[in-house]
Amino acid sequence: MTGGDFKRWLYRGQRPNWIARILNRAWATVASSGVAPNFLVTLEVAGRRSGRTISLPLVIAVVDDQRYLVSMLGENVQWVHNVRAAGGVAVLRSGGREEIQLRWL
Repeated sequence: MTGGDFKRWLYRGQRPNWIARILNRAWATVASSGVAPNFLVTLEVAGRRSGRTISLPLVIAVVDDQRYLVSMLGENVQWVHNVRAAGGVAVLRSGGREEIQLRWL
């Protein structure tokens, strides 16, 4: 199984399986602690149905001093739906806590 095949297996049906959920929790903890590289962050957003805070690890792309969050699995993923339902309001954690307003490009 190649790396791409493994990642597709982790997110079959655009949802993480149990292994992906464990890995996401671990990476979110590492990213929010500030010990990871600057491009690895934890995004916190209110769940659109439950209202509870959802945390997940993401990678930030920096182009011309602008930061971008890119959904590697496309628009039809839960964190994107949650951010849209929250009006773009979220929190980035990477050693500190930064309230952000996301815009769609």
